[in-house]
Amino acid sequence: MSPHDIAAQSARHEWYVLRDADLGLVAALRILRADPAFWGDDPTLAVYVHGLMVSRRKAGRGLGSSLLRWAGDRGRASRARFLRLDCGESNEVLRAFYRDLGFREVGRRDLTDGLFSVTLFEKEL
Repeated sequence: MSPHDIAAQSARHEWYVLRDADLGLVAALRILRADPAFWGDDPTLAVYVHGLMVSRRKAGRGLGSSLLRWAGDRGRASRARFLRLDCGESNEVLRAFYRDLGFREVGRRDLTDGLFSVTLFEKEL
């Protein structure tokens, strides 16, 4: 993803960031209302999370799970039925993290001509 892409996404208010007074940017996530690239043309009301990032300086403190709860609250407020996300299929640690938060694996998507695959997760809101 290029800096131009991120700037366009930011202009559309898709990125949310968390800053610390001393450390600066410590977390970010991108929220979408549709995600045809990963989920196809699914008409289900859902909130899609991409790019969840937590600074290593803040890791292990529950910040990622708090941000996902916050995204779920936003989804519930907009009457979305699911909170959806994806992660690299080979990333067992991250897949276990999402399962521990109540997400269930609902599919798989091959990207870049099968060179990279993601696992699709959703959680009912």
